[in-house]
Amino acid sequence: MTKILAIAIPKGGVGKTTTAVNLAASLAVLEKRVLLIDTDPFGACSMALGFTQEKIVGGLYEVFNFMHSMPKVIHRTDIAFLDFVPINTRNNQMEERILRLSENRTLLKNILRPIIPHYDYIIIDTPPFLRGLTANALACADSVLIPIRSGHFSLEGIDKLFKYFEWIREASNKTLQVEGILQTMYEPHTKVTEITERELQLRFRKYMLKTIIPKNTHLIEAAFYGKPAILFNAASKGTLAYLELARELMGRQQSASQQLQTVPVQNIA
Repeated sequence: MTKILAIAIPKGGVGKTTTAVNLAASLAVLEKRVLLIDTDPFGACSMALGFTQEKIVGGLYEVFNFMHSMPKVIHRTDIAFLDFVPINTRNNQMEERILRLSENRTLLKNILRPIIPHYDYIIIDTPPFLRGLTANALACADSVLIPIRSGHFSLEGIDKLFKYFEWIREASNKTLQVEGILQTMYEPHTKVTEITERELQLRFRKYMLKTIIPKNTHLIEAAFYGKPAILFNAASKGTLAYLELARELMGRQQSASQQLQTVPVQNIA
């Protein structure tokens, strides 16, 4: 069964795109069929995967405007099990156009339906703002992964996001779940990290993932060279952390599936 996972928080600089790219790559290396979709007009996923403009044949912009079907804009990557759909907004006019179209928050959900059976995971990177493209991602997602970097403003972003989830559940996706909160760019033994961890445990303990992504220069360098970290330095701490995250999420999904299979069927008299 396909798992659609949105990665979202209304805050930039927390490792959202880094997480989207490297989690998708890690799941693919573990031989899961993965589609990564970029809904951020900045297009950082394309850069992190080495897709320059001349390599892009179309993206969400063309699909939203009914110029291409979704299968036509799926790009193969250097990892066998990983496919990619860029957003492909090349100028301000295109960005404004797709933002207007995304006011229909079920547009992406309807577009994805034909391709869902072809993948085990669909990972959606979202922009650092709510509504519009983020609403589209949340309307079709099974769950949301929330990356957070130590600091007060990241914590405020989680509060805002949880309130937004409630609206999405009421408006368009009543089954939306929180996959978990992921600590990124983690620096141990600093005051701000200690304060953030204390607040997270007090307010969001049940959502905290076991895996922690350390601050790691290889993750930054990999994106600069247009590669997922696992193709840049497979032995780096950042790479290994994202592999561990992939295994944790796969394990959670497997446990959930087993629980569904073992639910007793009541006798009907």
